[in-house]
Amino acid sequence: MTHLTRRSLLKLTAGTCAAALIAGAPALAATPADTLVAAFAIDDIISLDPGEAFELSTAEVTSNTYSLLVRLDLADTSNVSPDLAESWTVSDDGKTFTFKLKPGVVFASGNPLTASDVAWSFERAVKLDKSPAFLLTQLGLSGDNVTETAKAADDHTFVLTVDQPYAPSFVLNVLSSTVGSVVDSVLVKEKAKAVTPSAEYKYDTDFGNDFLKTASAGSGSFTTKVWKANEAVVLERNDTYFGEKAKLARVIYRHIKESAGQRLALEAGDIDVARNLDPGDIEAVAKNPALKTDSAGKGTVYYISLNQKNPNLAKPEVREAMKYLVDYDAIGKTLIKGVGEIHQTFLPSGQLGALDDRPFKLDIAKAKELLAAAGLEGGFTVTMDVRNTQPVTGIAESFQQTAGQAGIKVEIIPGDGKQTLTKYRARNHDIYIGQWGSDYWDPNSNAQTFSSNPDNSDDAASKTLAWRNAWEVPALNEQTAAALLEKDPEKRAAMYGALQKAVLEDGPFIIIFQQVEVAGVSGKVDGFKLGPTFDTNFLAPISKT
Repeated sequence: MTHLTRRSLLKLTAGTCAAALIAGAPALAATPADTLVAAFAIDDIISLDPGEAFELSTAEVTSNTYSLLVRLDLADTSNVSPDLAESWTVSDDGKTFTFKLKPGVVFASGNPLTASDVAWSFERAVKLDKSPAFLLTQLGLSGDNVTETAKAADDHTFVLTVDQPYAPSFVLNVLSSTVGSVVDSVLVKEKAKAVTPSAEYKYDTDFGNDFLKTASAGSGSFTTKVWKANEAVVLERNDTYFGEKAKLARVIYRHIKESAGQRLALEAGDIDVARNLDPGDIEAVAKNPALKTDSAGKGTVYYISLNQKNPNLAKPEVREAMKYLVDYDAIGKTLIKGVGEIHQTFLPSGQLGALDDRPFKLDIAKAKELLAAAGLEGGFTVTMDVRNTQPVTGIAESFQQTAGQAGIKVEIIPGDGKQTLTKYRARNHDIYIGQWGSDYWDPNSNAQTFSSNPDNSDDAASKTLAWRNAWEVPALNEQTAAALLEKDPEKRAAMYGALQKAVLEDGPFIIIFQQVEVAGVSGKVDGFKLGPTFDTNFLAPISKT
């Protein structure tokens, strides 16, 4: 995008005050009465296209700008609730899902939303073949069959046919993820660019990808007005929204990474919400009578991963040794106090089959024994890619110090979210520290990415976290696939328990904690409530007094 001038910001946010907020002007007396201003580390955003976006902060933006067939039921997260779908049925063989759409829904553009838009959105996501496409292709959809497996029976009936009789809850939960967002096919086709088929685009169109990287074409409660990388995202109320209209005219996410900067801006009234506070700043906000906090346990785990392309990290003794070189107790008492809980298995608490096994603790002597058994008694040197935001920077520095005690020299390579993610996704790292949020509230979301890697080649279609770390696990691939077809909840939970134990014992993942998201909120804000996932942080109910 071109540089955002103050004049253009004035037009976009309808007021000098809001414009100054984005442009980084000096402290203001108050944020606009009709605008929520949130400080948020948004440097992980690569694209706002729901067919491409796969980052946590992007999920929050798309969940408020697009509608889906169904969403996670916040009152009972074991179920989904209707969004665009008024009702649905599942065939006797468990393979055909028929959705009846709510009547009268229109996109923000004013175009009517029909089952053809739903079908084309599925086709588009599959054929675009970006990172989230595997969520749909795992159901048996492909570029060759998607027009038959995801189609409109009439204007208000969408029919999805999957390739196996999966547990229905799994299929519905997949459809509640960002990739299930329904786009305005009329508008996006107009914006699509003709391209020469290539490795990036297999077809002769970009399916509007270039347009949707920085815009929106949905029917959510807000529309995207501006995204300026590492600076701001501006959303404006969609007055054509079919549900409860947003109470505020706009929402501005300001990119402020440092916790202290967020807290000071909140105390000064320059922002309404601080989203990335460290434990000390959370305590300060909680003690301020003009402010308040909101928190929610998230389906997000933080982990350190070890690329098996590195011959030292590929040794099973080294993988185990690394798990004894994390000072879990110190991290829990300091770096993540109030914002996370120590957790060592890949399923977050609250999901079917989640375990709370925590067999590892800091043990330098044990780690040294394992390194010696691997023939690395003298240690080795390795690099670690780290997003330069807390608490990951602090955890990386803690790990660097404890690993050093065992003779492992860890060189930290800092970068912003986009830089570190791009390198990680290309499998060009040694060690990476990051976070994984469930794409949908079903154990398969995490199981598939941590315990499945059906094709370890560099050009594989399915690029799970196991793939990113070049971990080949044929037996676990089969177990992960089998768990998808088990309809008995108790048996299915036991299967996921076994997978967690296998990854915990032998996997290239050092899972450290599960996130508790905490936000500092101005006392003038009402209706702000964090959800269990980043795509359930909804903006429409928020108001200001």
